[in-house]
Amino acid sequence: MQVAPCQMASRLVTCGEFAQFIADGGYTRASLWLSDGWAAVQANGWQAPAYWLAPQDPRAPAAHWQKFGLHGVQPLDPSAAVTQLSFYEAAAYAEWAGARLPTEFEWEAACALPGMSQQHGVAWQWTRSSYDPYPGFRPLAGAVGEYNGKFMVGQLVLRGSSQATPAGHARATYRNFFPPAARWQFSGLRLARDFPC
Repeated sequence: MQVAPCQMASRLVTCGEFAQFIADGGYTRASLWLSDGWAAVQANGWQAPAYWLAPQDPRAPAAHWQKFGLHGVQPLDPSAAVTQLSFYEAAAYAEWAGARLPTEFEWEAACALPGMSQQHGVAWQWTRSSYDPYPGFRPLAGAVGEYNGKFMVGQLVLRGSSQATPAGHARATYRNFFPPAARWQFSGLRLARDFPC
């Protein structure tokens, strides 16, 4: 796959940065969202990432938010990578930031570049790639083929790995996949931008 030149963020988007998106009305501005994403926001009442607990004023700075996690309710760490995002939230944030989500091929090409951080062990990273088979793919017989082949519709690719990924499973070529509204895995985002033409 040929990858066109692009700019890729060296790190993941933080909770503090995502709180700025919320404070700027990110969950109330339909223009930032894909149509299915906006429908999900409206249907589910999303106002923040999953497990974030809002202060009295949801537009308050990140320091006033809390997050429920593996250690119970804790103050939100503004410098931590934002997680528990759906693809829709990741795409809306990217739009707000004047950027986009990378393709899975861009992510893989950039993964080993000098200066890149948080590729593995922090959060699965949404890409703009649908979970389609590579050219020539044929499902194997049995459970493995059923697992891969039958899920190749309506899913989007995430790259990297999360803090919950078993040791030894993380690699640059690993393709994880979830439906776009899924918010329950340690999923975050890394921004990409096209070079000016």
